[in-house]
Amino acid sequence: MAYAKVIVNPNAGAGATARRWPQVKELLRQSGVRFDYELTEAPGHATDLARSAAEKGYELVVSVGGDGTMNEIVNGLYEFCSDGRVMLGIISTGTGSDYIRTLGIPRSCKDACCCLSNPRRMVVDLGAVEYVSNGQTARRIFVNFAGLGFDAEVVRITAQKFKSLGSMLSYLAGVLTCLLRHRNKDIVLRFDGVTEERRVCEVLVCNGRYGGGGMLPAPDADVADGLFDVLIIEDASRLDLLWSLPRIYRGTHLTHPKVAMKQARNIEIDTLEELLVQADGELLGKAPARVWVLPAALTIAV
Repeated sequence: MAYAKVIVNPNAGAGATARRWPQVKELLRQSGVRFDYELTEAPGHATDLARSAAEKGYELVVSVGGDGTMNEIVNGLYEFCSDGRVMLGIISTGTGSDYIRTLGIPRSCKDACCCLSNPRRMVVDLGAVEYVSNGQTARRIFVNFAGLGFDAEVVRITAQKFKSLGSMLSYLAGVLTCLLRHRNKDIVLRFDGVTEERRVCEVLVCNGRYGGGGMLPAPDADVADGLFDVLIIEDASRLDLLWSLPRIYRGTHLTHPKVAMKQARNIEIDTLEELLVQADGELLGKAPARVWVLPAALTIAV
């Protein structure tokens, strides 16, 4: 079994990870995992720690935190090696834990630690999103999904006001708040070179199936098929969105006349209006944006 670097975000889960880490550390030791660890000290620190771990030759880097922590670690690993030779382990202690639902990694810390003692290797795709931040073009790797429009506005308001409520409640509070102020936008979409003009509420580019603390926006998404499942909510009213919310948790929203699902490897979104961009639940910047798939770019311990 590979010697592991464990990266712990004590602020994940509204600070719950700091309280849980001593127990998780003991569970790792009881499971026979050989490791050392470091705690993150600021946003972006996990990326630096992951890059350093890869440079030092660690074969397994374990994320202890939420989806945002995992995203930072994957960005650090990808910067050093884009061929997936460093394996990612996940012990989820955050508020969302959506990506592990698709992978089948246990939410229980004890069971997740046991998985790391004799892990199987699962090779999956990643996504890359290019966007505008502070007037400059930037790029970010993501593991689960990238969203533009309503979903990104929910991420912004949830992080500002409701993060402490927990996964489902915080997201629902953000949704209900954004319903009062959201306005649909006119955009130009390009799917693998095919151009469409639409007025939309939301464009969600999915690698995994789950988001928003248990919602099922892309029920048929496959993290290893080299394609994104792209959910488009067209010019929906507030009443449409409110009525559809329970259906998204069940994954039955795709029959709604204002919902479309497409598969693509490359997506471009352009607009003259302000359109926010998020990835893996972290607000990044604004459109214009480009999103593309990175096939078989990450190896995960499951």
